[in-house]
Amino acid sequence: MIPTYDKYKLTAKERRDSIIISYIGLFFATYIFYHSIIISVASGLLIPFCLKYYAGSLAEKRRDLLTVQFRDVLYSLSASFAAGRHMRDALYEARDNLDTMYAGDSPMLVEISDMLSKIDESRAAEEEVFKDFAARSGVGDIQSFFDTYFICRMTGGDINRVVSRTSAMLIDKIGIEKEIKVLVSQKRFEGKIISLMPVIVILFLNIASPGYVEVLYTAFVGRLIMSVALAGIAYAYYMTSKLTEIEV
Repeated sequence: MIPTYDKYKLTAKERRDSIIISYIGLFFATYIFYHSIIISVASGLLIPFCLKYYAGSLAEKRRDLLTVQFRDVLYSLSASFAAGRHMRDALYEARDNLDTMYAGDSPMLVEISDMLSKIDESRAAEEEVFKDFAARSGVGDIQSFFDTYFICRMTGGDINRVVSRTSAMLIDKIGIEKEIKVLVSQKRFEGKIISLMPVIVILFLNIASPGYVEVLYTAFVGRLIMSVALAGIAYAYYMTSKLTEIEV
C-alpha cells in the first residue's frame, strides 16, 4: 500500500517497543516527582500521547528522506529533459539512477515504480498520477515542481528550460533546508539535555540528601510545587521542539 507521508502508522513491533519504553520512562519520571506508586502506575494513561508524538517524529523523518531523494530525482530529470526526453522516459532513468544509490524499499523508488506502473499498465493520466503523489507527499517542493511542469505543458512553454530552472531552484532550496536541519538538530539535542537537567538534579537530591527534599513529597504545597515543576519541564521540552522548527 502506497503511504500518505503526513501520517505514520506504527508497526506492531514499533508500537510494542514504544509502549514499553514510554511506560518505563513515565513511571520513573512520575515516581521521582511524587514518590507514589499509584501515580506512577496511572501515568500509563499518557502512553497514547507518547505514541502520537513518536509516530509524528517518524513521519517527519520519512518526509525528510523523501525530500532528499526527490532532490536526486530532480538532478536526473533535469539531465534527461536537457537531452530531449519526455517525462515518462526521464522517470525510467531516474529510477535506474536511484536504484544504484538507495535500497529497493526507499520511498522515492517505490513512488516512481508505482507511478510508472500506473502510467504503463493502468493507462492512468500523468497529471492524475503526479497529483496523487504530490498530495500524499505533504512536501511543498514536490507539489511546486509538478504544478510548474503541468502549467508549462498546458501552455506550450519551453518544458526543457522551465524544468531545468525549476529543478535548479528546488535543488538549492532543498540543500539549504538540509543544512539548516543539521545545524538545528544539534540545538534540539542541547535543548533536550537542558530540559532533563531538573530531573537529574531532583534525582541526585533524593539520593544524596533525601531528608532535604522530604517536605516536597509529604506536604500539599510540596506536591503542588513538584506538579508545577513537572509541567514546566514538559512545556520547556515542547517549546524547544517548536522553536527549532524552521521552514525555508
